[in-house]
Amino acid sequence: MTPKELLYIQDALGHEQTLEKICQFTSEQVTAQDLKPYLTQLATKHKEIFNQFFQVLG
Repeated sequence: MTPKELLYIQDALGHEQTLEKICQFTSEQVTAQDLKPYLTQLATKHKEIFNQFFQVLG
């Protein structure tokens, strides 16, 4: 991989981690019960995407 491609993957990993944390935090804070499962599902999806990106590096 080129250095630019590695930087892209590094940025993508950081974005996915941030999105996972935001979704998880928001799901814990939101009072609308119908949104909690959706936000938890989004957090899980971002974690899965992070893991897929990380596997590309391995």
